[in-house]
Amino acid sequence: MNVLWGAMIIVSLIFGAVNGCISETVDAGINAAGGSVTVVLSFAGIMCLWSGIMRLCDKGGISAVIEKILSPVTRLLFPKLKNNEAKKAITMNMTANLLGMGNAATPLGIDAMHKLDLLNKNPQYATRDMCTFVVLNTASLQLIPTTIMSLRAAAGSQNAGEIIVPIWIASFVSLTVAVVFVKLLCRRRA
Repeated sequence: MNVLWGAMIIVSLIFGAVNGCISETVDAGINAAGGSVTVVLSFAGIMCLWSGIMRLCDKGGISAVIEKILSPVTRLLFPKLKNNEAKKAITMNMTANLLGMGNAATPLGIDAMHKLDLLNKNPQYATRDMCTFVVLNTASLQLIPTTIMSLRAAAGSQNAGEIIVPIWIASFVSLTVAVVFVKLLCRRRA
């Protein structure tokens, strides 16, 4: 990956020199680097906030209620998974994704994958549950896309919530297609 990024920088500098706008290219790179620090800090704040809220939900017993509500879905997607800790971690990740808290879902997803990996009898290969979880986490359904809405609001959008219905449609379609394909491929691999 470092080679790819290095090559992109070198190619940009070469094209900037050939076109006679090397100073503009360097200025754009410096400005983008400064802007990226601002974006990273805003994401870190959002991630800390939602991670704290999810921790409170876990300590307050709300996660157990959510786990019961989502149990029909988790049983359908993970029919052979009997480990309650892994199911709880998957449920919390699903909840964070449903609420559009992608940054808070990341540490929860890592925890869920770790718990699934502990159940893996052959660590050289991913289990069906691990594959299903990766697809579920990647193509997650978002009911309230809070991160995208907050970024749109920060960018000056007049109506940051106007994207909700298209996001519902896109995430439902992508999630359905992804889960169907992973189930078909896992069945074929077996």
